[in-house]
Amino acid sequence: MKPNRRKFIKKSSLLIGTGLLANPFAAFSTLVEGYTVGEIMDLFIAQVPKSPFPQTVDTLKTGSRELKVTGIVTTMFATITVIRKAIELKANFIIAHEPTFYNHLDETSWLDTDPVYEFKRKLLDEHGIAVWRNHDYVHGLAIDGVQAGVVKELGWDSYYKQNAVLNLPETTLGELISHIKTKMNVPALRYVGDLSQKTSKILLMPGAAGGRRQMEMIMKEKPDVLICGESPEWETPEYVRNANEMGQKLGLIVIGHSASEEGGSEFMAEWIKKNVSGMPVFHVPSGNSLSVR
Repeated sequence: MKPNRRKFIKKSSLLIGTGLLANPFAAFSTLVEGYTVGEIMDLFIAQVPKSPFPQTVDTLKTGSRELKVTGIVTTMFATITVIRKAIELKANFIIAHEPTFYNHLDETSWLDTDPVYEFKRKLLDEHGIAVWRNHDYVHGLAIDGVQAGVVKELGWDSYYKQNAVLNLPETTLGELISHIKTKMNVPALRYVGDLSQKTSKILLMPGAAGGRRQMEMIMKEKPDVLICGESPEWETPEYVRNANEMGQKLGLIVIGHSASEEGGSEFMAEWIKKNVSGMPVFHVPSGNSLSVR
């Protein structure tokens, strides 16, 4: 263990014991000269209930824990464009929410001779960039960091009660869609339901929780509208369509995975600003890989 790390643990333990230090991470920033990738990862993971998780996809995809961090970029996907921006910003640590190499576990053996994979990997390695996927841990916070970030992005903080249900002032499905498009800067959204339907009770499920989970939450919470990132067309969209066909007033808004969780990467950038003193941090939205016309 590094000497400064020992000093931090000893000093912060004494302060916590006397009730003088509510946030030990604040002291850590004054005791450590520079941060490594591993130290920043550990700082975040330490605040997550029941961490570290025995099984998680939140592993380093490139780089090492010992790498000294010059700057951090937070984003949804570590795209080649985002990587180039990190290089421009002299940031050698990218914290991404989703996979870097096109599958949930970031397995790469099947990509060994692929030119797209090789180009991306070489770009990261040549510039000494570490990529950490922070998915399970940011979702595992006492208040889901992604959901909290999305609520802030949509301007709904005053209606947020730390769960998936928000009770908004009455509006219509059509007006709700327009609000989301404006706040999230997305050109088009997919939906199911009557655009003139009155709505106030919202079930917010960013990302891709899975059709069954989405439908179970609809059954439990009975919202006016479910807002999600994505859903297989044969699952939740069909369920909601059938509900409307039998006379229920139920709406579904499908934002798209990237846009629906980008607020979580903004949340991560803000967390770093508050807890990693003096660290240059930049939120670089990766945008949607799919375009509409």
